[in-house]
Amino acid sequence: MSESQAELIAAVHQREWFYPFELPDGSSTASYLPDSAVAVHETRLAMMRKVLEPVLAGESLSALDLASHQGWFSMHLAQLGCSRVNGLEPREGHVADSRLMMRALGLDSVSFVQSDIEHIDQAGVEPADIVLMLGLLYHLENPVLAIRAAHRYCRRVCLIETQVGPHLSGPLDWGSYEFVRPIQGCFSVIDETDETHGPEASTGGICLAPSAPTLVWIMQKVGFRDVALIEPPPDGYEQHRHHKRVMAVGWI
Repeated sequence: MSESQAELIAAVHQREWFYPFELPDGSSTASYLPDSAVAVHETRLAMMRKVLEPVLAGESLSALDLASHQGWFSMHLAQLGCSRVNGLEPREGHVADSRLMMRALGLDSVSFVQSDIEHIDQAGVEPADIVLMLGLLYHLENPVLAIRAAHRYCRRVCLIETQVGPHLSGPLDWGSYEFVRPIQGCFSVIDETDETHGPEASTGGICLAPSAPTLVWIMQKVGFRDVALIEPPPDGYEQHRHHKRVMAVGWI
């Protein structure tokens, strides 16, 4: 016997959620984030919609959500009109949460695969018109590899949102004081090795957060065109407003 919507919604309310999902019965889930930080979700969503709503107007496009967590952005992509949405997520619990929420919302066009960005070629997902990588890059020890994968699986437009560190530029002796190269960018190294059990932390522990110019430069170098930083809404999350987090868009 199939699950009723009431049973699914009851099951949803028995779990903890990172996101404020709105449910078909008018109820919603409470985020376990502190109240001061919940705005990060709506700010990311507003920036995503600013780019994607014009793209999706009158078109039926597919999407790939890299590090889909509990599926909040995947569900919103489906609700915006994407014909097919695949979420790639390494944590088993997040995949289970996403699949439950997908059923509760009645979104048959969304699916989730347990895998990570480093093994995406073995995950069985297909390239998509839209690729999201929100809140992932600064938890990785191989961020350039991840951006290359995003480019490889993107057919039209990619959005990358990340915490950013300070920028460094200038000349650097490259093997000899007589041979100098310009610094194109830099990464801040963050230690999460004691937090890999956490639901929002890195799975590897060694994290490299790019500066904003570094992110733009790498996206351009791997092949994205017209790369730009998206302006956050005036009332957006404080980290976005103060440029401690950025969202970049690149096109194919």
